[in-house]
Amino acid sequence: MEKTKQKQITDFLINNGVIIVMFILVIVAGLTTQNFFTLNNLNNLLNNMSFRLVIALGIAGCVITAGCDLSAGRLIGLGGCISGVLLQRMDYSGKFFPDMQPLNVFLAALVAMLICAVFGTITGFFIAYLSVPPFIATLATMEIVYGLNMLFTNATPLGGFTTEYTNVGSGKFLGLSYLVWIALVIAAITWFIFNMTRHGKYMYAIGGNPQAAEVAGVPVKLTLILIYMKAAAMYGLAGFMLGAKSGGASVQLGYGYEMEAIAACTIGGVSVTGGRGKVSSAFVGVAVFELLKIALQYMGVNANAQYIAIGIVIFVAISLDIRKYVAKK
Repeated sequence: MEKTKQKQITDFLINNGVIIVMFILVIVAGLTTQNFFTLNNLNNLLNNMSFRLVIALGIAGCVITAGCDLSAGRLIGLGGCISGVLLQRMDYSGKFFPDMQPLNVFLAALVAMLICAVFGTITGFFIAYLSVPPFIATLATMEIVYGLNMLFTNATPLGGFTTEYTNVGSGKFLGLSYLVWIALVIAAITWFIFNMTRHGKYMYAIGGNPQAAEVAGVPVKLTLILIYMKAAAMYGLAGFMLGAKSGGASVQLGYGYEMEAIAACTIGGVSVTGGRGKVSSAFVGVAVFELLKIALQYMGVNANAQYIAIGIVIFVAISLDIRKYVAKK
C-alpha cells in the first residue's frame, strides 16, 4: 500500500514536473522582484494569453488526432492582414482599397475566419483523402499561404485601423479586455464541441486508434477535414485579435506562434501520440508558457536566453509525454 502511494506521488511529480517547476519560478520571481504580483501585470498576462489560447485550442484538435498544424502562424498573418484591409480608415493615406468603406468589425472577423477556414479545409482534404502526413500537408499550406499573403499585401505592413477595430484590443468589459472575453467564449464553445458532441467523440476515437474508429463507423475523413477547417478558422480569429491588439498587421504577424501553441498543448497535457487532451490542457499550457516568459523577464534573464529556456521546457514536456505513452504500452 505504501509503495503504491509512493508510486502515485512519483508519477504525479513526473507527469506535472514542468508545471510545478514553472510555478516555483513564478513564486521566486514574485518574491524577489517588484510589481510582479500586481493587477496591471495580471491584465497584461491575460491579454497575451487571449489570442494564444485561441491558437492553442485550434491546434489541440489536430494534436489529439495525433497530427499537427504548422500552417497556424501564416494563417494568423493572413487573418490579420485580411482584417486590416477591411478595417482601415477612409482618411488613411496608405489605405489598401481607397474607395472601400470599412466593414463592421464582427463581419470583418467572420470574413477572415471563413477565408482561413477554406485553407484548413483543403489541408484537411489532403490529410484525410490522400493520406498526406499532417506535418507535410500543413508545411505545404504554410508556404502557400505565406506566398499568397505576400502577393496580396505586396509585403507592405498595414495600419490606419478604425477606432472600432483598435477598441477591440484596448477596450474592456467588467474589468476584462474584450480580447479575454473573446478567448473565453471560444474556450466555452470548444469545450462544448469536445465534450458534448459526436464530433468531439469521433476526434478522440481517431486519436486513440483511427483504424478501429473507422471500423466502428466513425466518419474519419470528414471528421479530420472539420478539425483542420475549425482550427484554421480559429487562426483567422487570432489574427484579427492580434491585429486589434498591436494596431497593425503584416505577413509576419503570427510567425512562430504555431510552435508555441503545440508546445503549450503538450505541457498542459494534450498528448502528441493522440487520443488525450482537454480545453483545460490548452489553458494550463498557455498560462505556464506566458508565466515563464514574464517571470524570466522580471528576473532580468537575457531575452535571447529565454528561447533556450523555452526550448528546454519543450524537450522535457515531449519526453514526459512519450514516457507516459511507452509506459502504457
